Amino acid sequence: MTHLTIDNKKYVLIPEQEYEELQRNAALKWKPEKTFTIEEAKAYSKKLIRKWASEK
Repeated sequence: MTHLTIDNKKYVLIPEQEYEELQRNAALKWKPEKTFTIEEAKAYSKKLIRKWASEK
């Protein structure tokens, strides 16, 4: 691992294999947001539209 300083910013160089392993581990920990079904999306959209319309 090599440390660099460019324009008062610190950077670390690591081998490509280690970088890919870090990416893989991060991807495994990531959880996507919940997606709505079509019916849930329609109901949620209508709810938001009514809320925004009542504010005006």
